[in-house]
Amino acid sequence: MQPSRKPKKCRSCKNEYIPSKTLQVVCSPNCAIKHVNSNKEKAANKAKAKQRKEHREAKERIKTRSQWLKEAQTAFNAYIRERDKGLPCISCGRNTGAKVNAGHYLTVGGHPELRFNEDNCHLQCEHCNSYLSGNIARYRPNLIAKIGQGGVDVLEGPHKPLKLTVEQIKEVKTSYRMRAKELNQD
Repeated sequence: MQPSRKPKKCRSCKNEYIPSKTLQVVCSPNCAIKHVNSNKEKAANKAKAKQRKEHREAKERIKTRSQWLKEAQTAFNAYIRERDKGLPCISCGRNTGAKVNAGHYLTVGGHPELRFNEDNCHLQCEHCNSYLSGNIARYRPNLIAKIGQGGVDVLEGPHKPLKLTVEQIKEVKTSYRMRAKELNQD
């Protein structure tokens, strides 16, 4: 006499059934086919995800310092735009709602050591930043009003060259991404 078996839930259709064999996990041959196909699909998706991860990691390994710097600058600029959201353009004072940039008072090209200095970068409208080359004549008085004459003097003073390693650049990128995300959540 065979012991009575407890009902199980089919892994495919989720209906209850009484198994005829000890290791049976599905209720019928049709559900067995669906179950096998589902497992194959899950395995294929897992393999694709692993392949995408390996590809992404390989791309990360071959990035140059300048590519990392560009990504860190993008994260920094996004943080500045989020920090100053709702404020008017530092140069012209307009709040048009048009495209805004993170405008550096002292340019990144001329003063790379101030690239990630938050006092050197403020919200600026596209017109002032791109078409008027930063509109520095009107930027400076508004910057003095915002951070004070002492802060502007520090910016305009001498600075040590800033030569960040790739690891430090990655940290800057991660830090500003997190800070922008925190501001965005508020």
